[in-house]
Amino acid sequence: MFCMASTEIGAIMNITKGGLVLFSANSTSSCMELSKRIAERLGVEMGKVQVYQEPNRETRVQIQESVRGKDVFIIQTVSKDVNTTIMELLIMVYACKTSCAKSIIGVIPYFPYSKQCKMRKRGSIVSKLLASMMCKAGLTHLITMDLHQKEIQGFFNIPVDNLRASPFLLQYIQEEIPDYRNAVIVAKSPASAKRAQSFAERLRLGIAVIHGEAQDAESDLVDGRHSPPTAKNVAAIHPSLEIPMLIPKEKPPITVVGDVGGRIAIIVDDIIDDVDSFLAAADTLKERGAYKIFVMATHGLLSSDAPRLIEESAIDEVVVTNTIPHEIQKLQCPKIKTVDISMILSEAIRRIHNGESMSYLFRNIGLDD
Repeated sequence: MFCMASTEIGAIMNITKGGLVLFSANSTSSCMELSKRIAERLGVEMGKVQVYQEPNRETRVQIQESVRGKDVFIIQTVSKDVNTTIMELLIMVYACKTSCAKSIIGVIPYFPYSKQCKMRKRGSIVSKLLASMMCKAGLTHLITMDLHQKEIQGFFNIPVDNLRASPFLLQYIQEEIPDYRNAVIVAKSPASAKRAQSFAERLRLGIAVIHGEAQDAESDLVDGRHSPPTAKNVAAIHPSLEIPMLIPKEKPPITVVGDVGGRIAIIVDDIIDDVDSFLAAADTLKERGAYKIFVMATHGLLSSDAPRLIEESAIDEVVVTNTIPHEIQKLQCPKIKTVDISMILSEAIRRIHNGESMSYLFRNIGLDD
């Protein structure tokens, strides 16, 4: 009978318990590019799994290797069919949970429905619902990047690491934009001013803020009720109560706070999806004398006719990261450039798997960043 030494048994047990498995939950091949880059940096092979759609459009996931007692990292990049993407992730997480995985860590660079994180009239906080679904499915940890609102982390009852893409975008500015010292960082609305200030302080540049443009400001739609009540309900208020009427908002004329004349204008934001507000900002900056205009954003959704509109606009270049696949949009618009952020995601995976501190990845990041 073959016998194995206790030390060898212990080593094998440690490998099994501490094993790392990397899965891509995407059924679309174009969405797997980021997963492959991360696996290559980690020096591991992608886990064997089948994710596909049944003829009746149901999602089916079949894990084809053992995950028992292992750290499972599920990388999910959001495709155009965002609801299918969510179901693929939830089903895979639950499949790993029922297969006795030691831990299940979701790597979701762009968190879907992140714009729906506040109450709007009689709507709902969808990102809270999505967070609850992920936790219920069996997720034990989440790695994401540049959440639309940092407070979304509070919707989860599991650890959340909200990484930043700004170091990569700052490096791009310094290395790829000639004469960037003659640039000014621009916030296309007051809501983006903190992000613009963060970029400007790190690059030792000036800042400009565009105020007064027609914008779908979330702050105008946040409250869950109409207050004050409409005129026909005023009579229902007790006569002794004198509730002051809220003065309605009125958009001021478009104003650029800061000097952009004869400068390179760099507009920064977290998401670029519907590009109308960026195009309006670019036109305003051109009128004020900016001779070159760049747009920098972490997540390039670039929906609908965005590539065509950018190509025909005053914008010289749009720089986004590969948190979301946009190869088709790049073919339609040569102005779109990509910055690879697989390095920081792979390092986060390595540190979590080895039980190392994540603080190195958050160095020099303040509360307002």
